[in-house]
Parts: sequence; structure tokens; C-alpha cells
Amino acid sequence: MLKKIINTIVVLLFFFFSRAQIAVKADTIFTVAGNPIANGVVLIKDGKIEAVGANLTIPNGYTTYTAKIVTPGLIDARSVVGFSGAYNVPSDQDQIEKSSPIQPELRAVDAYNPEDKLVEYVRRNGITTLHTGHGIGALFSGQTMVVKTKAGLTDEVTVKPLAMIAMTIGPSVSTNYSSPGTKGKQIAMLRTELLKAQITMKAGLKDSSKANSSDLKQQMLQMLLKREVKALIEANTAVDIMDAIRVAKEFNLALVIEGGAEAYRLIGQIKSAHVEIIVHATMARPSGDMLNMTMENAAILTKAGIPVSIESGYEGYVPKTRIVLFEAATAMRYGLSYEDALKAITINPAKLLGLDKQIGSIEKGKDADLVLFNGDPFEYTTKPCIVIIDGKVEVQNQCQ
Repeated sequence: MLKKIINTIVVLLFFFFSRAQIAVKADTIFTVAGNPIANGVVLIKDGKIEAVGANLTIPNGYTTYTAKIVTPGLIDARSVVGFSGAYNVPSDQDQIEKSSPIQPELRAVDAYNPEDKLVEYVRRNGITTLHTGHGIGALFSGQTMVVKTKAGLTDEVTVKPLAMIAMTIGPSVSTNYSSPGTKGKQIAMLRTELLKAQITMKAGLKDSSKANSSDLKQQMLQMLLKREVKALIEANTAVDIMDAIRVAKEFNLALVIEGGAEAYRLIGQIKSAHVEIIVHATMARPSGDMLNMTMENAAILTKAGIPVSIESGYEGYVPKTRIVLFEAATAMRYGLSYEDALKAITINPAKLLGLDKQIGSIEKGKDADLVLFNGDPFEYTTKPCIVIIDGKVEVQNQCQ
């Protein structure tokens, strides 16, 4: 009987604190939606931002937290956290399926592990939202998803179960599969699959019995052709980026280039093709198809009027992931402005993912995802002291 009473109390306390009314006070609030607010206050109620402004009156009953700097929850524009696990052993490496180079039907929600230690790691560093999923290294490696990094089961943390279809053009494909072995073969196989889907789709429009609705691969490829889902293509060299643009133009795909190590060489082509860009981690290694990368990439693209999101990407070694806050800070050292660096890990990826009405900035009605810092977020010695996700304090780091 006593055990039941204790369990009931625990459940009630959890419900109360998870729905708590919170006030956040800060010397400066970077809303990303406008100018920074000095002596700012954010009021949070029922998981949403209730109000934000300077010197707001805090109602009775609100739990108050203070900080030097407050930013929106940070967004990693492209990750494999939850798929490529922290231990770097076969049992926690689900980011790439090597039985076939063409598998757009692989669902991210079926493989994501919300209990991966890396989810906790990025959360403690202020990352509140991940665009994660099947990784690079296959022509069609599978689907991506958007999740909150809060604790919970997959269904509880998922924001968007299907975000994009992950694809790759480049040498990693030939490393993982015997065919395709060359770049020409890669593009030929991509075009063949898309042409098949195009023919099937047209036949289905004329005759519903030919719609092939039970073929999961065809379903996903047809969603690409209908622009219902974006084509996320990993491409780093100028040749690979142009191949991706050419294929996207031929099939009218909504194209997002991931990596884009040589995107700075193709400003005109990227702008005219209306391509969205997720740039490689600033401190990535300049080797292989990223040999000609530059740490100025994000700054060059931004100054040319191309919105940039920064990714952590995939790392083949322990600890298996990067923190986009540090990557954005390094991009600042190489020409990206303070404002644009913050946008590259907040509102820009939110827009890219079609979630800018929900996350990415501190505005009334949006999800209450906030990071409370004890100093300038882009200073290496600064720490995220408190991380709030959906109005609940998920992290309280020691910030003495």
C-alpha cells in the first residue's frame, strides 16, 4: 500500500514539474527574431513561450531561473546521433545499411535510439533539436527525422517522423558497395530509379490499379518526385554538387545539399537553382572529397545571400559527434557574423525543416526550448547551465 502511495506521489510530482510555469531572467536574451533584449524575461507556460520582453513582471507561482545569456534551443541541421552510437561497435551503428545502395524506404523512426548516450551529450551542450537519420554512403540510404533531445521514447520525442530522404554522391558510396564503382555509374543508377518511379507514377495517375501502392521504395521515390519530401544529397566536390543540381533539375526535386565543401566555388549555380545548403562542420578534416574545404565556407555563402545551416554530420571515430555550437563559433573566427552564426544553428535549420513556426527563435507561442548560459555562448569557457525543452528543465549543469 505504501509503495502505491509513493508511486502516485512521484507521478503527480513529475506531472506538476513537467507542466511548471517558468520565468527566465537574463542580462541579454538573443531571441533571433529581433534585436537582443537587455534585462530580458521569458515567461513559459504549458510548454510554450507565453511572453518575452524587457523587465516583464513575473507572476506569482512561477519558478525563476537566471542567466547571463539566453538563446533559443540549438538545432543540429544534420546528424546521425541516435543511429551512430557512442560506443562505435556494430551493435550501435545503424546509420547505414550495406545490403543495397538504394533503400529510400528505410524509416528513421524504426532505428532511432533515444537512449543513446550521445543524445544526452548533445542535450547537455544546448542542442534541443536534432535532424537525424540514415547516414551518408549510399545512393539512397533512407529517411531522416526531427527529434527533441529530451528524455523519452521515440514516439514521445519525435517532432517530424519523415523529414527528408538521405542520398549521397561521392566516394563513400563506392567504398560501401561493389556497384556503383564510379561517379558515372552512381548518377546513372540514381536516374534509373527516379525514371522508374516517374513512369510508375504517371501510369498510376491514368490507372489507379497501376499505382504500385504496396511498393515502399516506389512510394518514397514518388514523394520525392512530387516534392512532398526534400532530397538531402551529400555532395562535397564541385563536380558532385553540380551532378546533384543536374539530377534535381531533371526531376524537379526539392534539393538540399549536405556537406557542400566546395559550395563556395558555385555561388551562382546554387542561387539560380534555389538549392538549400547544410554546410559541413567547420572543423572537419580537409581530406578525400573534402580536400578543398575552407573554414570560410559558411561566411562566403552567407555573404552571397545563401542561408546557411551548420551540421555536426557523421564522425567515424569516438566520440562520434560534434557540437554545432563550437562549429558555429569557429565559423565566426573565419568571417561569419555573430548574428549569422547564431542563426545557422537556430532559425535557419528551423526554416530548412519547415518548423520555424514552432522552434528556432524565442517568440510567443513557440515551443519553450531555451539555453541559459553563464557567459557569451561562443566563448569556449562558457557553459550551458540550464537547458529547457518543451517548457521542462532537462539539464542543470554546474556553472560555478
